[in-house]
Amino acid sequence: MGQTTVRVTESTRALLRRLAAAEGRPMQIIIATALEAYRRERFLRGVNAGYATLREDTATWARVTEERAVWDRTLLDGLPAETVETRPGKVGPRRRGRGHGR
Repeated sequence: MGQTTVRVTESTRALLRRLAAAEGRPMQIIIATALEAYRRERFLRGVNAGYATLREDTATWARVTEERAVWDRTLLDGLPAETVETRPGKVGPRRRGRGHGR
C-alpha cells in the first residue's frame, strides 16, 4: 500500500495520537475509519435530501407509497422463513422484510 503525506494542524495530530492510543490502533486506521464514517454520513444526507424532494411532489410520493404497500404485501405470502449459512458451520434463520436484503 502506498503512502503519502497530509498536512494537518498540530492540534489535529495531537488528537489523532490520543485517539490512536486510546483505541490501541495505528493512526492510519483511525483516519481511514473517520473518513469512511464521513463518507457514509454524506451519502445518507444525500439520500435524505432526495427523499425530502420526492415527498414535496405529492403525486409522485403517493405512487412511491402505493408501490411500497404492494411490496409489503409480499411479506404475508405464508411461506416459512428460509435458512442461510451465516458463518461456516452456522445456520440461522433468514430474515425477510425491509432492510435485510443485499
